[in-house]
Amino acid sequence: MNFIPTNALGCYSIEPKIIYDERGYFMESFNEKSFQEGVGQNVRFVQDNQSFSTKGVLRGLHYQTAEHAQAKLVRVLDGEVLDIAVDIRPNSLTYGEIVSVFLSAENKRQLFIPRGFAHGFVVLSDTVTFFYKCDNFYNKESEGGIVFNDPEINIDWHFPEQELIVSEKDWLLPTMKNAKKVW
Repeated sequence: MNFIPTNALGCYSIEPKIIYDERGYFMESFNEKSFQEGVGQNVRFVQDNQSFSTKGVLRGLHYQTAEHAQAKLVRVLDGEVLDIAVDIRPNSLTYGEIVSVFLSAENKRQLFIPRGFAHGFVVLSDTVTFFYKCDNFYNKESEGGIVFNDPEINIDWHFPEQELIVSEKDWLLPTMKNAKKVW
């Protein structure tokens, strides 16, 4: 695997080594030892999640706070998304930095998002199956979020806002300035 640092400290785009032959392909999507060496962190994943969405669905920007904060390793099993991570760690040298990566079944890239980032994605293909590992268990009371169209963050979602499908809960999220602190 090739671990490519992004513009936000601790966040990596990961490109797998893919072996193709007449039968199809093989790739190692996760290896704990290689992963920990690649990101330089001792991350232990405890929960896998999967979602299915249709074109234009925007999920995010979500995070967990305090001792329930989560690091995530995200990828697409079928389809394509624009994946977004925002550094919301108050003392980070890259606080407020946006990481924007196209993830697809075709490119097989993954994105490692450390604790202290808000995360979201928009579906660019007709449908998508999205998969992610978390290093901490979900805790409802620790939910945090930032509205996807916060003008101060100014994320380019590469999709017309009037065509987005956003849950009522996500429309009502606060701006980054007014959001719960991650810690």
